[in-house]
Parts: sequence; structure tokens; C-alpha cells
Amino acid sequence: MKDNVAEEHLYLAFSHQYRDSIFPLHTSISLFLLSYCDCKLFKVFLVPTGEDVGDQCVTKNLAGDLEVHLISRCQLPVVVQSCSLPAVVVKDDKFCRAGLSVVLRHIIQKTFEADPSKKDVLELLGFKKTCLKACAEVSQWTRLCEISIPLAVERFLTASPEHCQAIPPDILLFERKLGEPVRVHNDDKIRRQKLQQQKAGAEAAVPVLGEEAAEELKPGEFCERPPSSLELNVAFSKLLAQEAPEAINREAPHIRRTKTSDLPLLDHVFAEGLYFTVADLVLLPCIHQFLVSSKKQGKNLVNLPLISNWYRRVQEVPGVKKAAGKCNMELLQLPELMSAPKEQLQDFASVPDELEEDNEDSHFIGGPRPTMTKLMENGIEAKFSPHPCPNWTLDWTSLPSAVSPGEGKMSRDRALRKQQQLNNLVAAVTKLAKPGDLIVDFCSGGGHVGIVLAYMMPSCQVVLIENKELSLIRAKDRSDELGLNNIWFIQANLDYFNGTFNIGVALHACGVATDMVIEHCLRARAAFVISPCCYGFIQNTVKFKYPRSHQFKEILSYKEHMILCRFADQTAVQLPPERRLIGKQCMGLVDLDRAWAAEEHNYSVQVISMEPEGCSPKNNMFVGIPT
Repeated sequence: MKDNVAEEHLYLAFSHQYRDSIFPLHTSISLFLLSYCDCKLFKVFLVPTGEDVGDQCVTKNLAGDLEVHLISRCQLPVVVQSCSLPAVVVKDDKFCRAGLSVVLRHIIQKTFEADPSKKDVLELLGFKKTCLKACAEVSQWTRLCEISIPLAVERFLTASPEHCQAIPPDILLFERKLGEPVRVHNDDKIRRQKLQQQKAGAEAAVPVLGEEAAEELKPGEFCERPPSSLELNVAFSKLLAQEAPEAINREAPHIRRTKTSDLPLLDHVFAEGLYFTVADLVLLPCIHQFLVSSKKQGKNLVNLPLISNWYRRVQEVPGVKKAAGKCNMELLQLPELMSAPKEQLQDFASVPDELEEDNEDSHFIGGPRPTMTKLMENGIEAKFSPHPCPNWTLDWTSLPSAVSPGEGKMSRDRALRKQQQLNNLVAAVTKLAKPGDLIVDFCSGGGHVGIVLAYMMPSCQVVLIENKELSLIRAKDRSDELGLNNIWFIQANLDYFNGTFNIGVALHACGVATDMVIEHCLRARAAFVISPCCYGFIQNTVKFKYPRSHQFKEILSYKEHMILCRFADQTAVQLPPERRLIGKQCMGLVDLDRAWAAEEHNYSVQVISMEPEGCSPKNNMFVGIPT
């Protein structure tokens, strides 16, 4: 066990206590993970959302063997007050991690760093350590685990009996996902073992079925039997740090010759596939509460055979029952459900469309000219406002090296272009900012924008928000080198930041992230200076539908708007000039739609080309001011 680990404070919301859980469920999930990891590295604080909460009712039993402390919202560190909980911050530090997935991943990483023998804990992060790393706005899986299922269960538990008859659609979606084929890295070998196992099973069945019946089995078809034990063996051998099972005999020639496309697919063992991950630990407290409530109401779980079997299987994982015991979760002992009568199964096709990824028209054929012509016929063309200060520049040679983007691993040419981009954003923010303003650098990356602003405007406060931990750590290191005391760092998805601010800024916010930043600024009535990027990644999401403005919606379909987005990415310097010009026009039209959408909320918005235009292929910049 490593010593001298800095004390970190974990802040969890507390609304109420119900049965064997603390609500919101994000809090129960966090406490369950701490128990599973046997992690005592964090000082845990519960933050009541109501007024009348006594120490005894909060701390009694449900926190397991953890010591918890009560703290009011107004007593939270300043950087935490602007975030949704859960949140973690090193004591007396300005670096905060907020949001369920970010906090859980951090707990796992810190547990392993403190005790490298806990390799099973690190394995919770999955292949390439990416489990629940993508933000909920772009990942349906993260959204389902982090937001949709916890909220669905909370609503189910608080609904009146007449309103909780149906299984929540998000639970049905999880059931459906458990029935989907599993794709894992380098699964070819496992699938060939499964084929050999199935062939052996079919041959063993010949005396029972009779030779004629066995001959009727077509290639790839085998007698019906319980789900293959191969997947279970592979999954649990990894949990127990054993070698994955090998085929008893060497693969037969016909097995080796079988095309990959003809190999049998793998069945789910755990939530993400074959292997036990943090996603299972997120879902277990939620599904547990749902099953307990359903059982008390006398509901038949025949519609959820896969969830029921998953729930049973998770209990077999070493450490899960012990963690549940610490948290006083009385896990149910459910019978194994093999299948359900078709007349009793709910129609999974009835899952609302908004729970599905909106992949309609995800493949586009044809160029942008018909769409651009359609807009021109309605009087709409790309409009660029004149640059307010095209020749303004920072004196980079007089600034400390830690302020310059060249401090990172950049070529000289790229660092120069980054400096030119920063000149544009800093000039615009300087015209807007007043002493005492709070400026938020969204999607901050390594802090190129935020650090320059904090250094150049010491009378303003600057907050950097970024989902990538390593990028934000690099930014903090640069800030520490400069001795800045007017800057804070938040590792979180944008939706977990809910503070008030005066100016929002973002340099090359990717795809939908630009619209998320604009939405945050509109909600806070803050001015904004934003340079978009990655137009080709724009697509309909749960929160954002395209086109954005009423004017564009009246003329263009979603598909037509997406054609503009795809071609807006055709601005790379190596492309022919005519093609780059069309790309620039498409960029202008997409951003005009965004500007008009913001103006519907009483904003004045200009779309400007950064100077010099060669500083970036994505050289558009919004300047929005509330009117």
C-alpha cells in the first residue's frame, strides 16, 4: 500500500433514504463502489438537498463501514458549488472531478494507485480503460448507465401504484442490449472455441436425436440448450486472474477454415459483454431497487429473463456480496429464467424512439449544391461579419513560456497557428470582459485559451472544463508554474457544470459540443466566443435536433442539413481551392443556423472568420451577446 496519498474529499448528494439505499441513486452507486473496492482514501461528505436532515438518519447503516460527514451546500468548496454531485476534490485544491462516471473512474484509478495488487479493480475500466469514458451526450451506453436507468428507477419507486404498472422503457432497453451479440477485442479465438464446442454438443446429441434428425441440422444450427458455458468460463477466469480456458483439443481443420463471418456470436455474460466492468456496479444498485419493488408489487419478471439472469450472475462475482453486505443491500435470490411465453413478452419494439440512437439518414449520397441552391432560392446565404480587430495580437515573445501553446508537444508551425487562433479569441473576450467577470473555457483541452485569459486578465476568474483528465492535469501544471490564483479546473462532461458565469469561450469545440456550449451560455445569459470544429460529427441527439433555427427548419430536412455538415469538414489545405470554398460556405451556413437559433433567445450573434484565415481550416468564430 502506497503512503502519502493526498486526502481527497468526495461529496455526495442526499435527498432521502428508502429501504436499503440512499437517494439519489448516484450516491448509493458511489458508496457501493467504495465498498467493493474496499477504498478508504476519500473523506466522504453527504450534502442534503433538503432542510430537515438529521445526522442519525443519514449515517445509520447505509454507508457501510465508511465514515460519512454532513455538510450543507453553502459549505462546499467554491469549485464544487458550480457542479452537480457526485464530485471529488483534493483538500484545499482547485481541481474538481464531477459527474458519476468521472468520479467512479477516479475512485478506481486511485484505489489501484494506492495498492497495485488490486488489479481486479483496475480491470473494472474495461478494454483500453474506456468503460463509461465517453460522455452521455454522444454515447448511448453511457447515457443509459449514468442517467437514464438511475432516473427511470427513481421515478418508478416514487410513482403511484397505478402509474408504475409498466416496466420503464429504459429497463426494457437494457434487457434488449443484453440480448445483442457481443463484440470483444480479438474475439475470433473464443468464437472458434465456441463453434468447436457447439459441434461437439451436436455430435453428442446424435444417439438421442437419431442420425436422421442430426443430419437435418444445417451448418451453424445446433440443438437448443442453455447459454454456452464457454463465455462464463472466459469471463470468470479473468475475474479470478486465471488463464482463459483453451480448447481441449487442437482446433479441427474445418474449424480453422471457417470464415469469421460464419462463426457463432458470443452471448452477454455481464452488462458490457463478456467481462465484469464498472458498468455492472453502476447498474446493480439500480436494478436491485427495481426488482425489490417489482417483487413487492407481485410483478412477474418473465418479461426480463436476461436482466434476471444478469442479476444472479453479478452476485457470483467475488466481492459483490461482501460489498452488498457492507451497504446493507439484501440481494434477492431469483430463479433462473430461460425464456418467456411469447404472449407474455412485452413488445420491445415499443421502446420510445428517443431512447434509440438517431441513426436515420446516417449515410448521405450526393453533394451540397442542391441544398445550397435551395437555401439561396429562399434568400439564405453564408454571412460573415467583418472582423472587429483583425490585426490585434498578443506580444507572445514577452510572455512566459508556460503561457504559450508552444510549451506543449507542438511543431513550430502548429504553435504559430495556435497563437494566431488565440489572438482572435482573446481579442474578442477582452472587448467583452469586465473586472470581476467569471469566464468559463469549455472543452478546454490543455488550457491554451483559459491560461492565456487568466494570465492576461488577473481581475477576472477563469474556470476550465474538460472531460479528458490528462489534458486538464497538463493545464493545471502550466497554471501552477505561472502561479495563477484566479483559475479553477473541472474534469466533467458539460452537463455536470451548472454554475453561473459571464462569458463562455471554446476553441474548436467538436461537433455537438459547440451546441452544448451555446446552450450553457444561453441558460446563464452569458456572452460567448466560440470556434466550432468537426462539423461532420454533428448529428441528432436526445437534446439537440438539427437544423437548429426556425428559418432553417422551414426549408431543410435533417438529411439536407447533415449534407451541409459533412461538406463543412472539406476545408483542409490539401484539397482543391474550389472544394475548400464550398466547404467554407457550408461551414458558414451551419453556423448561420446556430447563430439564428441563439438570436431566437434574444442574443445578438456575429459569425466571423478568424484572421489570418490560414490559422486553421476551421476558422469560423461566433461572438454572441445577450440583448
